[in-house]
Amino acid sequence: MAQAELFPSGGLASLLIAGMDEAGRGPLAGPVFAAAVILDPARPIDGLADSKALSAARRDQLQAAIKERALAWHIASASVQEIDTLNILQATMLAMRRACAGLAVPPGQVLVDGNRVPTGLPCAGRAIVKGDASVAQISAASILAKTARDMYCMAMHRQYPGYAFDRHKGYGTALHLERLRELGPCPLHRSSFAPVRRLLQASQAAPRQG
Repeated sequence: MAQAELFPSGGLASLLIAGMDEAGRGPLAGPVFAAAVILDPARPIDGLADSKALSAARRDQLQAAIKERALAWHIASASVQEIDTLNILQATMLAMRRACAGLAVPPGQVLVDGNRVPTGLPCAGRAIVKGDASVAQISAASILAKTARDMYCMAMHRQYPGYAFDRHKGYGTALHLERLRELGPCPLHRSSFAPVRRLLQASQAAPRQG
């Protein structure tokens, strides 16, 4: 697995580059997370790569190193209610704006994984398809967003153990869909997502007993 390369930046604060990525657009439950990271070229971190290509143990090691060595980092989210109100794309953009706004050091440019740049950023932005695998700043952001969301999923599991959030992390796996049918949606499920919406509609349409 190739190490992501540090995207070059100038020495002035106005030229510092932040990488940004999200985690949790696809799941049926829980917030969507985003992270922004400005790495320190003087304190390199070996092994940065797309978070999906790393083991959970390696992600945990790297997230600790990123938080210790980065010039600045911030993790933000958009809630289930915001996802259902705005739609998942706009909620993701909102989480990214929050992540960028939370950086203690203002970047001169933001590099975003994918093909969209959120509106309303405080500086210029550039989208890079598969940037989480090729640009170290974005790789670092993907690792922080993924580990933060996984930690949240463990909290969801403790609150609602019947759904097995610790195993599927909210994604629409066969196990998750089975538990959804058995238990019905919980308050952490995204009612605007089709599998959840169909169950809610079926529940509302069912005749009442008695």
